[in-house]
Amino acid sequence: MNHLRNIARNSLRRRRGDSSLRSPCRSCCNLSPESNRPSSYGIAFDIDGVILLESSPVGGSPGALRRLYDDSGALKIPFLFLTNGGGLPESKRASDMTHLLGVPVSPLQMVQAHSPFRKLANRFGNELVVAAGKGEPAAVMSNYGFKNVVSLDEYASYFDNIDPLAPYKKWMTGQDVHKETTTKSRENVTSERVQAAFIVSDPVDWSRDIQVLCDILRTGGLPGKEIGPQPHLYFANDDLDYQTKFPTERLGMGAFRIALESIFNRIHVNPLEYTSFGKPNPFVFKNAEDVLKEIATSTHSLSNKGSHHFKTLYMVGDNPKIDIRGARQAGSPWFSILTRTGVFKGKDNHPEFPADLVVDTVEEAVDFILTRESAKLSLI
Repeated sequence: MNHLRNIARNSLRRRRGDSSLRSPCRSCCNLSPESNRPSSYGIAFDIDGVILLESSPVGGSPGALRRLYDDSGALKIPFLFLTNGGGLPESKRASDMTHLLGVPVSPLQMVQAHSPFRKLANRFGNELVVAAGKGEPAAVMSNYGFKNVVSLDEYASYFDNIDPLAPYKKWMTGQDVHKETTTKSRENVTSERVQAAFIVSDPVDWSRDIQVLCDILRTGGLPGKEIGPQPHLYFANDDLDYQTKFPTERLGMGAFRIALESIFNRIHVNPLEYTSFGKPNPFVFKNAEDVLKEIATSTHSLSNKGSHHFKTLYMVGDNPKIDIRGARQAGSPWFSILTRTGVFKGKDNHPEFPADLVVDTVEEAVDFILTRESAKLSLI
């Protein structure tokens, strides 16, 4: 560990002492041996609290990420964004990240918490399902192959008086509530049983969403009818909190799940059944490794992604309970780096889920990674 600290300290000194190290050109020269062969390492970045705070870059992230591309703008080091956030299709989120960070980001590099929902399209693709959360949850599910999906906003609008507080919700912002439009008729939706509910991103109207979800889940998918078997329920993640521009953490989807579960279990004889995805589940990191292999092989025009082997995979995150815990559980070849720009703000390492390395910013994390990997190459 002292060796790792020395590498981080020395690389940080060089970065602060030589401003030219910040440019993509200089970093390409430093790492030129890697440009002719597939990288032996890959990087997964969390977004909220590491790359962005809401929609603002943090920790020198634009400059740090530019060092992972060559002079022509082509990807040099395989990396992706591994986030428990979501709410937008991967293509749209990639476009937003490209605009915010000034580097080309492909949809393949966007691994969001709800990305695994794609694999459930074979099971529920033709069934009526509801999608809840901020952004465009129905569009997300539609892109995954769900042909009969309705946003919870739209679904609730088809049932008169289902939300007793609706008359009081004039939304103090003065903005219209966004509703995704579909071609579904009110009659078809209100007469068909919902087979599954997907919490795609953080819900906005907790009181209405808990009310309507309880109606769906208690009645077998037909609100206002008799009690029936619970439809399937899926959460994209189980984050209790996350970092925004506000000084302290904000409640996330995990908090919503706790609220829904607590209420449902008080009003229904059987406890709530659900499945949660997202970090720190080990399968998320295995999926990220597979995607990084796909990125690496496509970048270097290799035909078989299974033949590529990473010696090290770096997870750069801000939440010890989510990012670092997940990387530790995933085991080799994952190496965890904890930044202080988000949830974690401690001086020392986290006592319960210690990272392999703690740095102040993602800029320092990238500097450490490139220096460490360059040192490995010099020993070959």
